[in-house]
Amino acid sequence: SVRGGLIDLFPTGSTLPYRIDLFDDEIETLRTFDVDTQRSLYPVGEIRLLPAREFPLDESGIAQFRQNFREQFEGDPSRRRVYKDVSNGLAPGGAEWYLPLFFAETATLFDYLPETAVICTHGDVNIAAEGFWVETRSRHKLLNYDPEHPILPPDALMLAVDDFFKATKQYPRISLLAAEADKPLLDIGIDRRDVEPLAKLKTFVKNHKGRILLIAESLGRRETLTQLLTQHGLEPYPCDSWQDFLTADKHLMLGVAPVQTGFSTLSSPPSQGGVAQSAGVDAELVSTTNPPPSLRDDRSLKLRGGESLAVITETELYPSQVRQERRRDKEKSRNAEGMLKDLAELRENDPVVHEQHGVGRYRGLVNLDFGEGETEFLLLEYAGDDKLYVPVSQLFLISRYSGGPAESAPLHRLGSGQWEKAKKKALKQIRDTAAELLNLYAMRAARIGHAFKLSLADYERFADGFPFEETPDQEAAIEAVISDMQSGRPMDRLVCGDVGFGKTEVALRAAFIAVMGGRQVAVLVPTTLLAEQHFNNFSDRFAEWPIKVAEISRFRSAKEQAEAIEGLGQGKIDIIIGTHRLIQKDVKFKNLGLVILDEEHRFGVRQKEQLKAMRAEVDVLTLTATPIPRTLSMAMEGLREFSVIATPPQKRLSIKTFVTPWSEGTIREAVLRELKRGGQIYFLHNEVNTIHSMREKLEKMLPEARIGVAHGQLRERELESVMRDFYHQRFNLLLCTTIIETG
Repeated sequence: SVRGGLIDLFPTGSTLPYRIDLFDDEIETLRTFDVDTQRSLYPVGEIRLLPAREFPLDESGIAQFRQNFREQFEGDPSRRRVYKDVSNGLAPGGAEWYLPLFFAETATLFDYLPETAVICTHGDVNIAAEGFWVETRSRHKLLNYDPEHPILPPDALMLAVDDFFKATKQYPRISLLAAEADKPLLDIGIDRRDVEPLAKLKTFVKNHKGRILLIAESLGRRETLTQLLTQHGLEPYPCDSWQDFLTADKHLMLGVAPVQTGFSTLSSPPSQGGVAQSAGVDAELVSTTNPPPSLRDDRSLKLRGGESLAVITETELYPSQVRQERRRDKEKSRNAEGMLKDLAELRENDPVVHEQHGVGRYRGLVNLDFGEGETEFLLLEYAGDDKLYVPVSQLFLISRYSGGPAESAPLHRLGSGQWEKAKKKALKQIRDTAAELLNLYAMRAARIGHAFKLSLADYERFADGFPFEETPDQEAAIEAVISDMQSGRPMDRLVCGDVGFGKTEVALRAAFIAVMGGRQVAVLVPTTLLAEQHFNNFSDRFAEWPIKVAEISRFRSAKEQAEAIEGLGQGKIDIIIGTHRLIQKDVKFKNLGLVILDEEHRFGVRQKEQLKAMRAEVDVLTLTATPIPRTLSMAMEGLREFSVIATPPQKRLSIKTFVTPWSEGTIREAVLRELKRGGQIYFLHNEVNTIHSMREKLEKMLPEARIGVAHGQLRERELESVMRDFYHQRFNLLLCTTIIETG
C-alpha cells in the first residue's frame, strides 16, 4: 500500500508487516506495525523480501520440473511455451497449475498432522466432497481451453474423495451435526413484545447444568446486554477471555468476541465419542486428550467429564423477527417515482395526473382516426364520466399519482378549475415554507451560537480510539467542524463523501466536543436500521467515557422510548439517536447543542428544519453521499459550509467488474473467496417471482452460506429486519433485487 510518503509491505513468511517512511526519495525509518490497530511497534534495520510463490525456480526446482514434464507431456505441442519459460527461469501465468511438477513428491494436509491430532467434521462431509469434485471438474472444463496455458487435470492436483476418507481413518474423529435451516439451535430468543421478554432464556439458564457463555458483538452491546439481563434477574459474570471462562467457576458469563453463531454439547463429553450440535461452522468441540486451539487464544477448550457446555451469541438471543405485520402500499410505492417514462409502467385503472387537467384514471389505449390515419391515444376518465384522450406522443404530460391509496384517489372534473386551485394552494405552501426557511436562516445569521471549548488531552484520547488512519480529506473535514464549533457562530456544515469514506467519524468527533462542552446531541436518521447501526457505533466509541447514549426507534419498546424521552428532558441522556420520532412534539431537550443529520436526502425540508427551529443557535452537521440539489446549491452559494471527503481510506479497493457466462463453479469460487476472508455478498436477482427458487438453487450450490432474501414486495418491517440481520452478519449472502440501490 502506497500512501504519499508511506509504503506498507507484508512479505511472504513475515510475522508482521513493515512500514517504510520516506523523506523525498530517501528512507527515513523502517518499522513494524500492527495490522489491526495500524500502530507502529518497533524499528528494524532491514527488511527481507521473499518472492510470494509456492514453487521453486532454483536449479534443482527447474530440473525436477523438466524431468516430470517430459514424463507426463512428452510430444504435447500445446505445452511447449510453459516448458520453455520455466526452463529459462521465468514464471509464466498459470504456473501454479503445474505445482506438482516442481517436486519429486507432493504432500497433503495429512502429511503435516501429528499422530495425536483429532479430526472434527461438521455436517455431511461426504456430500460436500462429492459436490466439490463435480464443481472442480466443471471449472476445469471451463478453463482448459487456453492453448498457451493448458492446466493439469484436477486429479493431478487434489485428493480424490476415497483417498481423503482413507487418510482420515487413522485419526480419532468428532462429528458436529448442523442445525436445520431456518430453525434455531436453541429456542431462547428475546422477545421484547412479551410481558416477560427473557422467559425462554431464563428457563434455559435454570435447566442447563453446565457452563453458559453469552457473547456480545461489541463492548457497547455488552453494556446493553448487561443492563437488560440485570433488569430481569440474571446477573452474568464478566468474562474477558476464554481462559476466564475455563477457570472461573461460574454458571453464566458474558464476554465480547467476533463469533457469529453459538453451539452446545449433548450430555456425553466429546472424548467419549459424544456428538455436538452446532448452528454454524464457528463451533469447536474437542477431545480432552489433544484439543486444537480455541477461538480467542492459544489455550485449549477442555470440558470437564460429562459437563454440558453452551456458547450463545446474539444470533440466538435476537432471532429474526417481524416487528409489525403492516402490508406496504404497493401502488403508492410504485407511483412514488413521479414522471412516466414508458407506457409499460401504467396499468389499467391506475390513477394518473395530467399536467393541465389534474387527477384522472387510466382506462387503457384506444385507436382513433381524425382523417390522417389511426393514432394511438391514452384514455383518461375524470369525475362525472368525463373522458380525455391524450396522444401517446404527449406521455411526458402524464405522471403517476402519489397522494395516497390508488383506490381512493380523488378524480377532478374537467373544466371545473379544481386542478388550478389545487396547484395554487400547493404553490402557496411552497412560498410559505421558503419564507419560514429564509426567516430561520436570517435568525441563525444574526444570533450568536455557543462557542465550544476543546480539551486537547481528552480529545486526543478519544481520537486514539479510531482504529484507522485518517485520510487527508477526513482530517480537513474534522478540523473544519472543530473550527466551526469553536467560532461562536451557529455551524451549518455539509459533509459529503462516498459510503465508507469516514463521515461517521467526523460526526463522532463533533458529538464528543459537544457533549464534553455540556450540550446534548441529536442524531437524526431515516431508517430504524441506520439508527441501530449508529447506536452500536456510538456506544462502542463512548463505552469508556461517562457519556450516556440512547436510541429511539421502532426496535425499542414503548417503555424504553418513554425513559429515553424523559432522560432527554432531564439532561440525563447526552446523545440521542433516532428516526422521525425525534421531531415529534413530545420530545424535549434540556440543552441541545448539536444536530447531526445522516442521509439528509431521505428527509423532507420541513422535517430537517424543524430540529433547527427548536434552537436557532444550534449547530447542525449534515452527512450525505448524495446531496439533494437544494442542499448542494446552498453549499455552493455560501449559505452553508461545505466539506468533501473524496480520499478513499486505506485498503479500500476500486470495484472490478467481470462479465462471464453463467457457471456454478465460477459463482461458488467467487462466493467462497469472500466468505473465507470474512466478508459478505450481494447476489442480485431482479425478479421477485423466481427469487425463492433461486434461493433453493444457491442453498444447494453454497451450503456454507447463510442466505437472506430482500425485495420490494416484502412488508416494511420484514425488510428492515432482514437488512438488520445482514448488517449484524447473521446472513453472509443477501439474495436481493435492485432495491439495494435505494440505500
